[in-house]
Amino acid sequence: MSISTPADLAVFARAVEAGGFSAAARTLSLTPSAVSKIVTRLEDRLGVRLLNRTTRSLDLTPEGQAFFARAQRILADIEEAEGELTRTRSAPRGLLRVQASVAFALHQLTPKLPEFAARYPEIEVLLSVSDRPADLLEEGIDLSLRIGRLPDSSMVARRICDIERVICAAPSYLLRYGTPRRPEDLLQHNCLRLFNQPALAHWSFNDPGAPGGFRTLEVFGRFSANNAESMRQMAMLGMGIVRLSDLTVGEALQSGALVPILTEYNHDEPVPLQAVMPPGKHRLPKVTAMLDFMIEHFAGAPWRAARKKPARRARAAPAPSATPRAKAARANAAPSPRRAATRRAR
Repeated sequence: MSISTPADLAVFARAVEAGGFSAAARTLSLTPSAVSKIVTRLEDRLGVRLLNRTTRSLDLTPEGQAFFARAQRILADIEEAEGELTRTRSAPRGLLRVQASVAFALHQLTPKLPEFAARYPEIEVLLSVSDRPADLLEEGIDLSLRIGRLPDSSMVARRICDIERVICAAPSYLLRYGTPRRPEDLLQHNCLRLFNQPALAHWSFNDPGAPGGFRTLEVFGRFSANNAESMRQMAMLGMGIVRLSDLTVGEALQSGALVPILTEYNHDEPVPLQAVMPPGKHRLPKVTAMLDFMIEHFAGAPWRAARKKPARRARAAPAPSATPRAKAARANAAPSPRRAATRRAR
């Protein structure tokens, strides 16, 4: 059996990534029929069908999925070898596959991509946005932005900055229900939670007398979601108090749409934001270009540096709960300690 050439693998891989022969042909300077013939020739050589073709789309067969994953690794190895030879005398170029969390992609990376594109016109960026940890080798990812400490692995990691958690609420919510002055006051309020991460319902607070210097408090509320962006929107609409990463709520804090509370108590739990790369890929010019760009723009956590801080007098103001109407509104908005205890007993 003859051996498939890297050129054939590249055409097949681009057809899969582009979702069709016509789209792949435009990026490869070939005709759609030429792309189709190359893929058919590859299938004939292998003796299996790699793609199920319809008039609207291409779908990988199980054999095609396995072959596509292997082809991506082979092409990446070839590109890495060529990059090693040309790194010192050529501009960064080629397809760069980047994976990032929803919060980082929406609020930080995407707004900076026009500047990156202007600086590196020969780099084509494929951005995958997901909070699911990607298998970098299987999915052909060149660089992944991950939040948190990484398990031991063969991946190469570079710390960008630290992410911190912030407790905040909309001014409209605080005006209506009052501002908590102590952590225990949160039990009288509507706290927004991620229902798919129960551990995050235990909010951490500084306590010099507790083990480790902090303690946790389980909070409750009427609204929950499985996505931090949805919780941010709920908080901005005045639906409750939220505790999220400053990466997610940074813009809202800067604009005043959300204001931080309990800042003297909150344990911000810094966790690293890291760029993770498969071994060897961190030396490719296109990957180095993106890594340096991210460090340049995000190492100082700009979403935190420009955070609008509330006045001390506003933070210390007592909760406006003297009137019967305010007491009734607060009772409807959030579980009382007795209601919270009943819920825990259930």
